Amino acid sequence: MRDIERYLNVRSATAASVSADGTLAFLLDATGTSQLWTMDAPGEWPVQRTFFEDRITFADFEPDGKSIAFGMDEGGNERAQLYRLDPDGTVTEWTDMPEAKHRWGGWNSDGSQFAFASNRRDEAVFDVYVQDRDATGDAADRIFEGDSWLSLAGWSPDDETLLLHEAHSSFDHDVYALDVETGERTHLTPHEGSVRYSGLEWGPNDDIYLVTDEGRDLLALARLSTAGDLTYVQTDDDWNIDGVAVDEDSGRAVYSRNVDGYTEFTVGDIENGGVTELDTIAFDGVAGGVCFFEDGNRFAVTATSDTDNANVRVATVGGDTVRWTNASTAGLPREEFQLSELVRYETFDDREIPAYVTLPEGASEESPAPVIVDIHGGPESQRRPSFSAVKQYFLSQGYGYFEPNVRGSTGYGKAYTHLDDVEKRMDSVRDIRAGVDWLDAHDAVDEDRLVVMGGSYGGFMCLACLTEYPDLWAAGVDIVGIASFVTFLENTGEWRRKLREAEYGSLAEDREFLESISPLNHADEIRAPLMVLHGANDPRVPVGEAEQIVEKASEHVPVEKLIFEDEGHGFAKRENRVEAYAGIAEFLAEHV
Repeated sequence: MRDIERYLNVRSATAASVSADGTLAFLLDATGTSQLWTMDAPGEWPVQRTFFEDRITFADFEPDGKSIAFGMDEGGNERAQLYRLDPDGTVTEWTDMPEAKHRWGGWNSDGSQFAFASNRRDEAVFDVYVQDRDATGDAADRIFEGDSWLSLAGWSPDDETLLLHEAHSSFDHDVYALDVETGERTHLTPHEGSVRYSGLEWGPNDDIYLVTDEGRDLLALARLSTAGDLTYVQTDDDWNIDGVAVDEDSGRAVYSRNVDGYTEFTVGDIENGGVTELDTIAFDGVAGGVCFFEDGNRFAVTATSDTDNANVRVATVGGDTVRWTNASTAGLPREEFQLSELVRYETFDDREIPAYVTLPEGASEESPAPVIVDIHGGPESQRRPSFSAVKQYFLSQGYGYFEPNVRGSTGYGKAYTHLDDVEKRMDSVRDIRAGVDWLDAHDAVDEDRLVVMGGSYGGFMCLACLTEYPDLWAAGVDIVGIASFVTFLENTGEWRRKLREAEYGSLAEDREFLESISPLNHADEIRAPLMVLHGANDPRVPVGEAEQIVEKASEHVPVEKLIFEDEGHGFAKRENRVEAYAGIAEFLAEHV
């Protein structure tokens, strides 16, 4: 029987960028952390281009050139710095301000300048900067002083304007045109209520293509003029159109539907402001990160499914989709990986909750399986059918997996995402209780051996399940989770607090309620053994959340704690992932 280290040696190739001559750059974690690699043809042996201990976070080829912009943080602290890799292997650090976050905003058309957003002036807000390609250190020009959470979506074709995206909350955004020369900002999306505007792309004739739910429950594809006129181009009454990519030169567009978690691409030409459909490409899993080749007839994406680890594939319009990268499965046969089944179960208010369930081979009424209820973070996220080495390992060990998209999850419309806001927070925990009822009715599930596990916000959900429904669980695993909403909001990164208060409630207005639902204040209710894992450098959910729940819960139940000094919000380094999940496996073997 293979141990978990074997499974955690399954690699991932992601985040494609394509050069003018067709060279593919991507991130591959073959060395233990994601580094930058390149290749020129499908299936060839790739060339490693960076050699750092810390992870690379993105890569972007210089227009018409060989140099590559990339980002890297330190020890998972998410304070990314910006770098340039030249063809001879020389790495130039552009920013060198390790206390600040830097968000890449793209190259201008000839690669002489690049833009970024950073909180280097004030940790709580982001400003916009433009820097010359060959300048380093503190050489960037601040062209706009912000007062909120800002990011950039690229330069206009004439290099005179930057697209500026402002997030008031995860579901309320605004878009501005920022004049590079004057720093003047033009508001393009005045609106009432909460509206999302995302996936911003410059198209032909200075139009902007994006996805939005303005006046709708579901996201749809729209065109936005620089005068602020918004017109819907493509709508779907059943599913979100959750992303769009546009090739300015060819006028080619690719937009994606999220069909019950599975990705479906539509390829078309922008004509008269609309999109004439040419091709549809469906995936048996999840795909994204579209990057066009020079002619616009091919594009690279990262694709993954339950049974396929992440790899970069290249799709040809009207033709085949070819896997270029071959990220290793560590010698594990792909045919041994198991597919999940999409189910729906009824919850307390008669809604149907979508979930993925996977049972191990041999599970039956005569031999029921223990099940791990794995709850996603966010909460503005969605569990989708992508590859998980951890999940496949536990399936091989005889555990089942249950992955619900409780209320508050994305992918099912605006109304669904708001069903857990503030005072309705615990309704999402009740959805997990209903999921357990569904599992209990399944003949092949051992209802006495259920594990609740989650990361980040999913860690809160794990702890809340243990405190609200203590008799349901054989064990709990909290990974970088929130134990107290009050101490979390007090100590999270300054740049995140306002955004998170929009979802959870504010310290000023909702402190009493936040105290009432925080698992830390109900730790004496926990009856199941608990394992808590965290990164010491976590800027989102500070490590104090782990330390205080361990202290309180250990008064009542067996508790194991594992803190990684060189990690942040999750575990990026393979040796740490091995230690973390081997520890979880041993913990569950003992208690479940």
